[in-house]
Amino acid sequence: MIDLTARQIQILRAIIQEFIETAEPVGSDTIDRKFSIGVSPATIRNEMSQLDKQGYLQKAHSSAGRIPTPIAMKLYVNELMREKELTVADEVSAKEKVWDSRKVPNDLFVEIAKVLADKSQALGLAMIDHKRLYHAGYANLLQMPEFYDIKVMRNVLRLIEEVSLLTEVFASNTSDNLIHVVYGQELGNKDFENLGVIHTAFQVGELQCELAVIGSSRFDYPYIIPMMKYMRGLIQDMVE
Repeated sequence: MIDLTARQIQILRAIIQEFIETAEPVGSDTIDRKFSIGVSPATIRNEMSQLDKQGYLQKAHSSAGRIPTPIAMKLYVNELMREKELTVADEVSAKEKVWDSRKVPNDLFVEIAKVLADKSQALGLAMIDHKRLYHAGYANLLQMPEFYDIKVMRNVLRLIEEVSLLTEVFASNTSDNLIHVVYGQELGNKDFENLGVIHTAFQVGELQCELAVIGSSRFDYPYIIPMMKYMRGLIQDMVE
């Protein structure tokens, strides 16, 4: 159950949407100016303070604004957002890029990783049997301000290079959802603080498969999550 009032939900959704768009801490004046909340900035500030106390927001290090916590982001993904309906063009473009490789698993998953990278504008991953890893889209990470710090970027690359670490990330989420979301703050590593991982696991014949996108926590969730569901189903239809 959501322990929030309707107004708090409205404000929290606005903060998350603004943060996803700008990568900047969000203040009450911004919410008042850009969103039709219908209350004064002072009331918005009071509600933001309550959301902070309840664990949905946290103060940024060098700003009076606030950013959503992993708890807030998961609430948004699971209950507050509406998934977009993929267009026929979305589905056809994804299918065309992998169709010719469907009979050779290695080639197929190379192309799957490329499609995931392209659709998410992040790092796309496909893994088979917890050992064979395919990835694409490293350059996409360099467009995200969260990864301008070379130390942070180095640790993210190390995560990709060590399959055992990546497997631990995938195993850290025990929800029953078809698509899982993991945030860096949940992994206990400060350098992963702004990291976001969206992944799904499934069996295809004798193959254990994982698909994932890795980037900042500011994914276009309403689009990426249905796209990952589509890619998962596409693989199952082609390989089985």
